[in-house]
Amino acid sequence: MHEVVFYYPPDTMAIAATPRHERVSSWIRDQIESGSLLENDKLPSENQLGQRFGVSRITIRRALQTLENEGLISRRQGLGSFVADQRLHQGLDHLSDFVEDMHAAGLEAESIVLEEGPEKAGARVARALGLEEGTSVYRIDRLRKGNGETLAYDRTWIPMFYAHLLQDQDLEATTIYRVLEEKHGICVCKGTFRIEAINAPNDVAQHLDVPWGRALLLMERTTFSEAEKQVYFQQRFYRSDKVAYEVELHRSKRPKATVDQPVRGLEPVFKN
Repeated sequence: MHEVVFYYPPDTMAIAATPRHERVSSWIRDQIESGSLLENDKLPSENQLGQRFGVSRITIRRALQTLENEGLISRRQGLGSFVADQRLHQGLDHLSDFVEDMHAAGLEAESIVLEEGPEKAGARVARALGLEEGTSVYRIDRLRKGNGETLAYDRTWIPMFYAHLLQDQDLEATTIYRVLEEKHGICVCKGTFRIEAINAPNDVAQHLDVPWGRALLLMERTTFSEAEKQVYFQQRFYRSDKVAYEVELHRSKRPKATVDQPVRGLEPVFKN
């Protein structure tokens, strides 16, 4: 984190009909969107902004409140205002698909099928799906976007029984969950997750338009039907500069009390 020092050119942006607080908030917003201000950068002080625009501190505070309400900045008592983390934050409090996650975040979801077809299950995929290694499975590779911006790259392996149910379905226009649940009455009821940080493999980096070796979030997920049958195993590579996961936990005042918590078994797994 560093404090940004600006050179201010003569003010040519002022428009008499624009409220003063909107001029201030628009200027700061432009600085963030253009990249002149980056995540965690400190904004000029209220006094500096007041001098820059020739307005009162009340006007500056109103502008900063607008930006804070938009999620663009955060204000820290005694420290000043900072550019907020603009990554998409997701929770793990319920099982959802990518489209549902995007809609919850107010983003327009887009999926692009890059490749699909049968292949022999490797050891990792076979173990996750409860199959013998070498069993035929169906693999679908998709690029995932939110509001036109690339967020993730998916590899999904599906047992052939479920893959047959997806035949002739446009998975750029619908989701696996929706096809199975709405067309075939198969409830996708449970998922197990593993999340770890990895360095982007070259092929994944190319799809995500990031440098080889860039840190990514890898989320591995196995989903199950109501009958405890594995529906699919998926590896989703998230751009770590775009997506973060968060969880909210509550501490009971009664240590032995049973608390109904929607998140269970969320614990670190350490590698040998």
